[in-house]
Amino acid sequence: MNPLNARERMLGRLRAAAPAATSDASMLDARIDAHYQARREAASAMPATPIELAQAMQAALGASHAQAWCASADAWPAQLADKLAAAGVRRLLLDPAGAEGAALVHALHAPVAAIAYDRPIEAWKSELFDTVDAGFTVARSGIAGTGTLILAPDAQTPRTVSLVPPLHIALVYADTLHPDLHAAARAERWSAGMPTNLVLVSGPSKTSDIQQTLAYGAHGPRELWVIIVTRSDATGAAQ
Repeated sequence: MNPLNARERMLGRLRAAAPAATSDASMLDARIDAHYQARREAASAMPATPIELAQAMQAALGASHAQAWCASADAWPAQLADKLAAAGVRRLLLDPAGAEGAALVHALHAPVAAIAYDRPIEAWKSELFDTVDAGFTVARSGIAGTGTLILAPDAQTPRTVSLVPPLHIALVYADTLHPDLHAAARAERWSAGMPTNLVLVSGPSKTSDIQQTLAYGAHGPRELWVIIVTRSDATGAAQ
């Protein structure tokens, strides 16, 4: 048998099957969409507006042992700066070039120092692990039903910022929240291409042993604070 002819025949069969495979995938997508749409319609109390989604997100995070509060776009930097000072945070890792990082740096009280992730980890690993108290990130979006943050780490805010410090502080905008994972994948068009590193965070790091004793901070931050930012003062008070 000629190997080249055999290869051509195999590729020919694959090409011939491709339209059917695409059709089957489209049918499956339609069935999944219909399933989740039916679930949403059946759940008459499912949150839909940004304020409702923010409240559901806050409740789900609280159930996961995280601290979450809603704040207006103008109020959150000062509120967070006060909480950081009260908690004794002295070294905060963030991206000072981002809009949110710059706003927070401007609001920080004197004892709190802002640190940028501007060196290879090998150059300051001991300092990072031993002296940084908290890391601040801005979430790409969130899933209200499970209290899940969707992070897209980059060079300025790599995964290390949300993983190494004992306190992870995340900011998420209420109008980027989705009711469930399916809605997030569809609205953000994950099927058309996802970031290289997409991270889902649901509460602080936790684990348990064979006796089901729950421990926090074993594999990451032992505390998680989440600020859910609204575009108006409708939920501006910290809760």
